[in-house]
Amino acid sequence: MRSVCVVGASLAGLLTARALRAQGYDGRLILVGEEIHRPYDRPPLSKDFLRGVLDDADLALESDDEDLDAEWRLGVAAVGLDAAARRVTLSDGTEVEADGIVIATGASARRLPGTDGLAGVHTLRTLDDARALRHDLANAKRIVVIGGGFIGTEVAATACDLGLDVTLVESGQTPLAGVVGAQMAEAIAGLHERRGVRLLRSARVTALTGEERVDAVRLADGTLLPADVVVVGIGASPNIAWLTGSGLLLGDGVLCDEGGAAIRDESGGQARENGGGKGGGPAAGIVAVGDCAAWFDPAIGRHDRCEHWTGARQRAAVAAETLLSGGVARPARPRPAYIWSDQFDVKIQFVGRARHADTVVVEEGDPADHSFLAVYRQGERPVAVLGVNQVRLFSRWRRQLETAV
Repeated sequence: MRSVCVVGASLAGLLTARALRAQGYDGRLILVGEEIHRPYDRPPLSKDFLRGVLDDADLALESDDEDLDAEWRLGVAAVGLDAAARRVTLSDGTEVEADGIVIATGASARRLPGTDGLAGVHTLRTLDDARALRHDLANAKRIVVIGGGFIGTEVAATACDLGLDVTLVESGQTPLAGVVGAQMAEAIAGLHERRGVRLLRSARVTALTGEERVDAVRLADGTLLPADVVVVGIGASPNIAWLTGSGLLLGDGVLCDEGGAAIRDESGGQARENGGGKGGGPAAGIVAVGDCAAWFDPAIGRHDRCEHWTGARQRAAVAAETLLSGGVARPARPRPAYIWSDQFDVKIQFVGRARHADTVVVEEGDPADHSFLAVYRQGERPVAVLGVNQVRLFSRWRRQLETAV
C-alpha cells in the first residue's frame, strides 16, 4: 500500500493516521478535513471551553514535535466516493485516489425544524459552535437546554456554574437513563436539581418563539419558557450522505465488520439495517472509524455506532491494522464501552451496558452525597459499573470488566 487518504481530520481520523505510522506505514498520507481547524479535542467544548478556562490553543490534539509527514487538505469537504476505484471527490472539484481510504467524517448535531436563522439558538458539536455559544452566554441570563443527553447535561451544568438561570427540558422521564439506566439516572438528575437546574421531565418542545432572536421555548402543554439562549442537544446523525451511491452499505453509519472494514452494498442503493440493502463482503481497501462508523459487535450481535472519545481511540488502531493487512488481521474482542463526563464538580464514569443488567446495587458511597459506585449485574456476573466521584475504585472495577472480556 503506497497511499492512504483519511477523510475526516478530527480525533478518529488523526488517531488512525497515527496508528498507520506506528504500524510501519511509510507511504503517502493525505488528511482531508471539512473544517479549517487542525484536529482539536471536543469533550472540553461543553465544559472548560464554555467557562473560559480553556482557549483554542488548549484544545490542540497535535503535539509540538509530532510529524505525521502528511498532506493536509483542510477547509474542503468530501462530496462523493467511488468505492471500487477508491476515489474521493472533494467540494473544490478535485479528486483524490488512494490505495486505502479511511472514512472518519464524524456526525452532525440534529437541529429543531424551523429554527434556522433564529439568533440565540445553538447546537454544540464543533469549535465554531462553542465559540458562538460562549459569546452568547456572556450576555445571557436565562438558558433553556433541550435534551438530557451528555451534551445537554454538561451544558446545563456549565451554564449553572456561570450563574445563569437554567432549565433542562427532557423528553423522557430522566436525563441519561438510556445510558446508565433509570435508577442511577435519578441520582444524576438529583445532582442537577440540587445545584439549581430546573428539570422538566417528559416534556415535548413544539416551538421556539421570537422574530429575529429566540425569546422563549413553547412546550406541548402550553408552558412558555423565557430564554435568552437555547441549546439543542437532541443527538447527532452520522455524516454519510456524501457516500450515497458509493457502493458501501449504509445504515446508522457506514456498516463495517468487527475490524472496521466497510461492507459493500450489493443492492446498488443506500441501505438500512432493517432490510433496505444487501450486504456483500468487505470493500477492498476501505475502513471507517469514529462517529460515522457502525462496527459489527459480536457481543451484542449487531452493528453499533459508538459516539464516544474512547471508542474512537480503541477502534483507530484496529482499523489501521485491518487496512494494512488487507483485512487478514482479526481483531481482539472489543473492550466494554467506556464513557466519562464532568458535570459541576463531579466526575461521572461508566463502563459496560446497563441494559444487559438484571440488578444494580450501590456498593460504595451515597448518591445523595454525589459520591458513589454502583455495580450492574446479570445474574451474578457484573456487566457494567457507574462511578460518581469514585475514580480510584471505578478504575479497579473497569480493569476487572475488561479482563473478563
